[in-house]
Amino acid sequence: MSGKIGTVGIVGAGQMGGGIAHVSALAGHTVLLHDISPDNIEKGIATISGNMARQVASGKLDEKTRQGALGRIVVAKAMQDLATADLVIEAATEDESVKRKIFAQLCPLLNPEALLATNTSSISITRLAAQTDRPERFIGIHFMNPVPLMKLVELVRGIATEDSTFETAKAYVSSLDKTVTVAEDFPAFIVNRILLPMINEAIYTLYEGVGSVEAIDTAMKLGANHPMGPLQLADFIGLDTCLSIMQVLHDGLSDSKYRPCPLLVKYVEAGWLGRKTGRGFYDYRGDQPVPTR
Repeated sequence: MSGKIGTVGIVGAGQMGGGIAHVSALAGHTVLLHDISPDNIEKGIATISGNMARQVASGKLDEKTRQGALGRIVVAKAMQDLATADLVIEAATEDESVKRKIFAQLCPLLNPEALLATNTSSISITRLAAQTDRPERFIGIHFMNPVPLMKLVELVRGIATEDSTFETAKAYVSSLDKTVTVAEDFPAFIVNRILLPMINEAIYTLYEGVGSVEAIDTAMKLGANHPMGPLQLADFIGLDTCLSIMQVLHDGLSDSKYRPCPLLVKYVEAGWLGRKTGRGFYDYRGDQPVPTR
């Protein structure tokens, strides 16, 4: 099916899935939002509503547009409720076995013409597509976090992805007022292939005692003009996600330069995953983030 995407199904109502629902609904698409946990869907919709309210407060949206967009987001309690979607985007956790399980459940329920996409930040599109009944209608649509603010989307074709799938996905991304960059299907694509080794190197710099958390982040903000220091950014992304992307790079490219820093592994083992758990390279439990090293 080359053509227009009307209804978008989203599996996963977390930070990424919620963000994709937010921009899709604002662009006029009907959104079917599904999550394994009904609580997560409620939380996701509450977050979307709050984020849109902030856009109204800052003059980017009017209240009528916000209400209209929220009205287009439909709770899909069961996976079966995604059956009418023209495109389904999987935005679950960055774990290949979880994603495979979702596709196995989802494929038999979908219209044979429907497109299937993954928001993976690093896993092989070809390998994921091969687990489905429609590799030619499968594509990587990798949004950046936070989705409402970030202008870039990486489109990644698997070996079997048809041109019509690519063109339809590209038109959908354009409808969201996002810019497409096309990446080849190699581990971590473009953004994370460059960004994550930089973050990992910043963690090595901390691990080897070259600089403190504060020194490293200040150096990169003021010395390289980055809007956020690499350790602060790692906490924002989630240290578990950073580690899993470094592992994908290390396994997929077999180059020692992608070896995850042992300090990153230690933080993940401690459950200090960054902002979402209250502690990472910074401690977020007080009024101001405080470096943990």
